[in-house]
Amino acid sequence: MSWTRLIRFVDDNGKETFGEPCIETDAQLPELLSKGKLYAVEFAGDGPISALTKGSKLHVRTLLDILKPSDVPIIRCIGLNYIKHIKEGGRTPPPYPSVFIKPATSVAGHVEDIPIPKIAQDGTLDYEGELALVIGKPGKDIPKSEALKYVAGYCVANDVSARGWQRDPKKAGGVPQWCFSKGFDKFAPLGPMLVSPQLVGNAGDLTLQTFVNGEERQNTSTGDLLFGVEDIVSFCSQGTTLEAGTVILTGTPSGVAMGMKDPKYLNDGDVVEVRISGLGSVRNKMVFQ
Repeated sequence: MSWTRLIRFVDDNGKETFGEPCIETDAQLPELLSKGKLYAVEFAGDGPISALTKGSKLHVRTLLDILKPSDVPIIRCIGLNYIKHIKEGGRTPPPYPSVFIKPATSVAGHVEDIPIPKIAQDGTLDYEGELALVIGKPGKDIPKSEALKYVAGYCVANDVSARGWQRDPKKAGGVPQWCFSKGFDKFAPLGPMLVSPQLVGNAGDLTLQTFVNGEERQNTSTGDLLFGVEDIVSFCSQGTTLEAGTVILTGTPSGVAMGMKDPKYLNDGDVVEVRISGLGSVRNKMVFQ
C-alpha cells in the first residue's frame, strides 16, 4: 500500500473518497476534525484495499467509516489469545490459535450505536477491546515469514459478546459456542482508520485500553498476545484462502466483565470506547432494541 494511514471521507464538494490524513499522531485525527482543520491527500478508488490513485490535498468535511460490510467478506476472530486473559478465565493456553467467525453484517462504524436485539438483553452483554487487521490481498498457506506482506493495515475493534449465548448451558448447550453469541448485526465496530505496517510493524507493542462510561476496564500491551500477527495470518490461511478485505480480530486482553468476581456487564445506554495507541478509537453506545 502506498499510504501509511487511510480514512474514508466526504470533501467540500460532497464527494466520498479515500485519503491519507495529514496528521502526525492518531490523536490529531479527531482534534483537527472537530476544528474543521482536517485535510487528507486523496487516494481514490473503489474500496479501501483496492488499487488507489494518489491525488491532491482535500479538506475533510465529514469523516466516514473506513470499512463497510460490503468491503468485508468475513470476519475471522481469535479467542483466548492474551496470556493474562487466559489466566483470568481459568483456561489452559491453546496449542494453536482458536478461530471463530463473525459475518460481514457484524461490521459497525467507529461511532455508530450498537443495536442490541431482545435475544441478547439477558444481562450478560460484554465488551472485548481488540486489535484488528485487514488482509490486503488473497493468500493461502502463507508462511509466517511472509505474513506481513498480506496485511493492508490495522484498526481498532470491539468484539461485542452475548455471554449467555456463549457459555450458559441452558442456551449454548454443553460446549461453549462463539459464532452465534458474537455474530449479531453490528457486533463488531471497527475504525476509524487503517494504519499500515509501515508505521506500526507487526503491531506487537501497542497499548490497548477499553473504557465503559469513562471507567477504564482494560489496559494491556499487545505484547501480551500469545499468538502474534504473523502467527495468526499464517495459521488462518492454512488450507483456507484469506480473501482481500478479510478482517481478523486478534483477541482481547484481561479486564472483560465476564472475568470479574462481580461482573459489570453492559446495560442499555452504556458507552464503550476502545483505544489503541497509534490507531485511534471506536466509541459506541449500546442501544437495547
